Amino acid sequence: MCKTSSKIETKGKKMESEQKKKNPKNPTKPLQLNPNWAQLQLVTLFLSPIMFFSLSFLVRFSHYIIYFVGFVLLQQLKSNGFNKSSKFKKDPDAETDNNSILGKRKEKHDAESDDCKLNPLIPTNDDCSLTDVVAMDCEMVGVGQGNKSALGRVTLVNKWGNVLYDEFVRPVERVVDFRTNISGIRPRDLRKAKDFRVVQKKVAELIDERILVGHALHNDLKVLLLTHQKKDLRDTSEYQPFLKENRRKSLQHLAAEFLGVEIQNGEHCPIQDSRAAMLLYMRNSKQWEKSVKDQIRRELKQKKRKPKKKPKEKDARNLNRASAA
Repeated sequence: MCKTSSKIETKGKKMESEQKKKNPKNPTKPLQLNPNWAQLQLVTLFLSPIMFFSLSFLVRFSHYIIYFVGFVLLQQLKSNGFNKSSKFKKDPDAETDNNSILGKRKEKHDAESDDCKLNPLIPTNDDCSLTDVVAMDCEMVGVGQGNKSALGRVTLVNKWGNVLYDEFVRPVERVVDFRTNISGIRPRDLRKAKDFRVVQKKVAELIDERILVGHALHNDLKVLLLTHQKKDLRDTSEYQPFLKENRRKSLQHLAAEFLGVEIQNGEHCPIQDSRAAMLLYMRNSKQWEKSVKDQIRRELKQKKRKPKKKPKEKDARNLNRASAA
């Protein structure tokens, strides 16, 4: 039995050796990658830090890039002639739409926006601080028998035209004529108006030791029952270059002639009038201030040249008697 088993084992080993010779098992080799895939891996490894920094740059400066791209696109549109007349031709159907109510409203809105752009009386900033130069305008109402004027509204603006103070005023006497066609004041405006004395005190504080600009300022100061130093008054109705043959012009004519603006067409607006007076002054301030200084110098010279007054005869006699005694 042992011999038979040994023979079987030897036969089995021979069979295994023969099978190995016939079918030799190849050792496991690593898989070979596609050369294109290998190049792609190298490229990604090389570009990964660059991509990281570029992404961080884009995130950090994205708003600047957006502004730049928008600016470039806008310039291209302008260079290509982005005009309604050139790119878009009017159709007959569109013309009928323009004649509709909605079209008229749009045209009216565009016209108003163009007027606002061209109107020099509109302030260029929103600075409402108290400046060294202020302009004032007052609107009056009739009291007494109607022929006596009283303060109904007062407005002050700074040198940029921004409103410093604008109040309706309740006069001390009963109003008999609101003069609405000129003053623009109505009974409802004076129901909750401020007391005259309160307004007077506030205006006095605002104009104190400041250059006061306006048109026919003596009328405004008269109804306010205030005075102001003559050297600090800048009245557009008395400035020599604004006079015609030594005759005063209205503020409406001055605004149309020197500013190209129409004002006081109907009810007066004190804000608009004070802005017009201020703009007239600001555009001529250098020459105006120079003429004021020259006038002050002339007045001082005239005072120095004036001879001293001779004593009256009675005073001279009394002096002689006193000396004789």
